[in-house]
Amino acid sequence: MHFEANPPDAEAAEPVVRVVPRIADLDAAAWDALAGESPFVRHAFLHALEATACVGAHIGWEPVHLALFRNNALAAAMPLYIKQHSWGEFVFDWAWADAYSRHGLAYYPKLVCCAPFSPVPGPRLLTTNDADRTTLIQAALQLTRELNCSSFHLLFPTEPDHAALEPTGLLHRSGFQFHWHNAGYATFDDFLAALTHDKRKKIRQERKKLANLGVTFRWVEGRESTDADWAHFWRCYADTYERHRSEPHLNPEFFAMLRKTMPDNVVLVIANRNGAPVACSFCLRDSERLYGRHWGTLEYLPGLHFETCYQQGIEYAIARGLKVFEGGAQGEHKLARGLVPTATHSWHWLEHAEFRLAVGRFLERETEAVVHHMDELEGPYRRIS
Repeated sequence: MHFEANPPDAEAAEPVVRVVPRIADLDAAAWDALAGESPFVRHAFLHALEATACVGAHIGWEPVHLALFRNNALAAAMPLYIKQHSWGEFVFDWAWADAYSRHGLAYYPKLVCCAPFSPVPGPRLLTTNDADRTTLIQAALQLTRELNCSSFHLLFPTEPDHAALEPTGLLHRSGFQFHWHNAGYATFDDFLAALTHDKRKKIRQERKKLANLGVTFRWVEGRESTDADWAHFWRCYADTYERHRSEPHLNPEFFAMLRKTMPDNVVLVIANRNGAPVACSFCLRDSERLYGRHWGTLEYLPGLHFETCYQQGIEYAIARGLKVFEGGAQGEHKLARGLVPTATHSWHWLEHAEFRLAVGRFLERETEAVVHHMDELEGPYRRIS
């Protein structure tokens, strides 16, 4: 295994790994054949981030994707970035960076394999076999050293990537999110009937209050969306950041590009009050899952956030026969909405041996605490004896 700046000219059985700074230089169909359905690692999504300058060296998200070629064909790939900070990752290592700084060491730059700004579990080692997964991991570690990065991080993998990472010596970090799972519900009322009495009552009361305020909802899928729908979403999305005195990670051009290149993956949930739009949530979907991502509101109404971001997502998933609704990172308040704790993973390699040992010990204790906390959370569903 070796790196080459350009594709090999002659066919070779041995894999050749290239560092690709622009995903546009890789064939979209070949990439997507490896990536599968997850919209967050599809070529169009990652290309939209780069083409609209939502990622790039200028903001500390420099693409250095790994592409493994065999016989001149793309056989494996890894979405990869040189990071100059830890924003937009949702696996928090600020304390590690601070510890490096206090010891006079540089934590940044670091190398991160992830879907930018998207704490969504999915494939990260894009290939069809374990041998190429191992090659990608080795290549990432080699690149970490060649670029003089402090560390390599792989965030939110799913099986079989998780299994392939276990024997590598990388440090495993545990976490959890809240996901809703479809138990074969035919209607939203069927879902409510499965909840405990207090959870079911609260949701019904909130929905009734919103209805009495004149609030209605509509689901807008990508191909049906209008310029007005997207203008409303952007106004809500940007307003949320403004309220928190920050700037959006994503820009209007990014969303416009997704609308054009991934229309079958895009869903807007638009809330109207007395016929005028007041709130919106942005979701992505594939054939099995709905992913809640961003939201905003122009008017505070009790229960509007929960309904727009969670209940409507669940109702949409039931209506479309989807198996899972992922509500995003963090938030134990989601438990009361029918979402349950679901384990997440990340893997880490620190080049500094002493820090690697110290962080490994910390992660052992943290994992025990995470598992205990998940066990202690009270589920929202009725117990059937």
